[in-house]
Amino acid sequence: MQDKIKVLFICHGNICRSPMAEFILKDKVEKRHLTSRFEIASAATSTEEIWNGKGNPIYPPAQAELRRWGIGGTAYTDFSGKRARQVTREDYEHYDYLLCADTANIRNTIRITGADTERKIRLLLDYTDRPGCSIADPWYSGNFEDTYRDVDAGCEGFLAYLKEKGAI
Repeated sequence: MQDKIKVLFICHGNICRSPMAEFILKDKVEKRHLTSRFEIASAATSTEEIWNGKGNPIYPPAQAELRRWGIGGTAYTDFSGKRARQVTREDYEHYDYLLCADTANIRNTIRITGADTERKIRLLLDYTDRPGCSIADPWYSGNFEDTYRDVDAGCEGFLAYLKEKGAI
């Protein structure tokens, strides 16, 4: 039995980009019959979407975009109970990959987790033909379709990377 590949997606508030990435990757993994090989979650660098210890759910337009692509209809991809949470120092030890939506997320993650001594923290789009680029932020643009496209490309690229290195 191989160890699970543990992936944590990170954005600012954990209500748009990172939970979209969490459930897009879960959908892709489920369709490839690889759910037993992965542990996938998401978190925020800020506490803006966490009130009195309880995180807000995925932003409704982000939920709608996931549903538009048929994501959320299985037990594995059901995002109805997802709540925002902040990344922790312990997450760095637990997860193999901490994949961020933009460079500010990388900086803020390192402030929380400490130095990236194991080179686990990356941009999701580093696994595409657009390394160094940020995932479109729908909070400001209102364009969840562009965000979906960016995340989808990043997740496909990440899975291709894992396959190439023999991890899946």
